[in-house]
Amino acid sequence: MRQLLIRRLLQTIPLLIFVSIVCFAMIKLAPGDPVLSFVTPNMHAEDIERIRHNLGLDKPAYIQYFLWIKEAVTGNLGYSLVNHQPVTEQILDRLPATAGLMGAALALAVLLAIPLGLLAGANRGRWIDKLVNLVAYVGISVPLFWLAILLIYYFSIHLHWLPSMGMRTIGVNSAFDVLKHGIMPCVVLAFSFLAVYVRYIRSSTIGQLREDYVQIQYAYGSTKRIVLMRHVLKHVLLPIITLLGMSMGELVAGAIVTETVFSWPGIGSLGMTAVRGMDYPVIMGITLFSSIMLILGNLAADLLYGVADPRINSKR
Repeated sequence: MRQLLIRRLLQTIPLLIFVSIVCFAMIKLAPGDPVLSFVTPNMHAEDIERIRHNLGLDKPAYIQYFLWIKEAVTGNLGYSLVNHQPVTEQILDRLPATAGLMGAALALAVLLAIPLGLLAGANRGRWIDKLVNLVAYVGISVPLFWLAILLIYYFSIHLHWLPSMGMRTIGVNSAFDVLKHGIMPCVVLAFSFLAVYVRYIRSSTIGQLREDYVQIQYAYGSTKRIVLMRHVLKHVLLPIITLLGMSMGELVAGAIVTETVFSWPGIGSLGMTAVRGMDYPVIMGITLFSSIMLILGNLAADLLYGVADPRINSKR
């Protein structure tokens, strides 16, 4: 396990370098000039060039990249062009909000998908299977932002049950208040992943119920519930672990949309603000940080594979 972990971490180094080069090139090719945010109507051309020089934007692109990556290795991602605050501090300040939202949404999706998928697979063709499939199709088809707006209208504007935006109520500092603010963002982010996970678990359950070991368990007198929970579930968990690793990218993208709609103070909303303000250091920092999160998520899924099925480690 230790050798596997070291080998996977070493493999992430060239991947991170490639991601940083691509992101830096895309930002440089994007329209707009960050210097324009500092320009006033009465400013002279010499002053504009001085600002460009102070920001290091007058150097060739490859020199700018090497200077940035040199500082990024030490944890220094530069300063925001908008609020002049360290990028690393801004990301770390907002990381708990994003990590909490993503973790809660992922846990909710998995905890609901496993029993629903097993139930639908064990009752293939019956009304419960059709109902679960209908919910799954809706979850796959409905855009996150539309579902978020729908929940805000119904639960916040119409029923006044839940707050519509933010993470805390002004003047209130309690865990229950944070929980109330996080219910709708968590449900919205989890819904689309729940639909995908349910479909995979249902398909895997149907396949496992055709295996010989299931028929042997029935011959020994085991009930369907015992077969599902003690035997089928172990085999169903493996594709779920794979899905967790593969869906990390969609989870980050979904978190950005969800945080923007609900004004959730996480990394996603910070990134959208940086894009609107052409705050390149913040955009680069968030992109690099998101890439690290994706790589660590896939690494965790790879390691969990070995925990769920120890035979896999012996083949590596």
